[in-house]
Amino acid sequence: MSVQKQSVSFTDTAYTFARELVEAGEYPNMSAAVSGELAKAKAERDRERSLLEAELERRLSLPLDQWEPVGDAADVTKGARAHLAAMAKKT
Repeated sequence: MSVQKQSVSFTDTAYTFARELVEAGEYPNMSAAVSGELAKAKAERDRERSLLEAELERRLSLPLDQWEPVGDAADVTKGARAHLAAMAKKT
């Protein structure tokens, strides 16, 4: 595995968390703690993405007569359009 050296900055909270992981013996050093926690975060995102994709595939495979109506297509963006109009009035 190749290693990329990079200088990074952390908030006090993030630095304290990483240091606590090292002090608790979960990782041998700060670099390992940051890399390890990033790997965990990536695995969690990948898992969530896989679950979402599986659910979308499941729903898309349903026969059309089992789909739930969403109402008028114009209503789908009604709230967003009202929000944008209100923001435009403020500027």
